Amino acid sequence: MKKANVTVAFDEEKLNALEFSLKKERSTVQKRLEEMLAQLYEQTVPAPVREYLDSRAAPPPRPRRPSRPAPKERPVPPGEEGGV
Repeated sequence: MKKANVTVAFDEEKLNALEFSLKKERSTVQKRLEEMLAQLYEQTVPAPVREYLDSRAAPPPRPRRPSRPAPKERPVPPGEEGGV
């Protein structure tokens, strides 16, 4: 699916403090906002609508290639049969 940008105004000092704290948790504001937005989507959008959108976003199934024939065995030259 095509991505859209969401812009949110937030106090700069608070954002800096949030980024500092999240860095300790090895996370980012961007990552946490994406998680929260996904959670809000799951909670708010009815399941049939989510299922419909997921089906539209899924790539079409790829056609299966025919299986390859098994490789032919090479004939053993005379005198090398069962060699030691």
